[in-house]
Amino acid sequence: MASEINPFLMFARGAETAMNFYLSLFPGSRIETLVHFDATGPGTEGSVKQATLSLLGRRFEFFDSPVRHAFDFTPAISFAVACESIEEVDRLFTALSDGGQVLMGLDAHHFARRFGWVNDRFGVSWQLRFV
Repeated sequence: MASEINPFLMFARGAETAMNFYLSLFPGSRIETLVHFDATGPGTEGSVKQATLSLLGRRFEFFDSPVRHAFDFTPAISFAVACESIEEVDRLFTALSDGGQVLMGLDAHHFARRFGWVNDRFGVSWQLRFV
């Protein structure tokens, strides 16, 4: 029987950079495992072969794919972050949208006092809300 289900983020490159960026945004988060490809491959030496990051108590798995695919991240799947204040929504929105793409600008909605939706510079989609 399955014991766990986690989001798995596959990057063309830059998984470790993304991990460190997310660590800087969410206090108390940590890298649980990090294994790099070595000179024998099949990935580029030093790129992420397997990594697990704990963000706000949730496990995320990261990987730099040595194979180039015809697909990337899509906002059809996003990470919904419940924030404790409007200021936190604004802080995360500013950081995550830097170099990324704003899908819905910061505003009040019937479902949240403050909400914004962005794709970060890595293409990962985030919905930020304060209810």
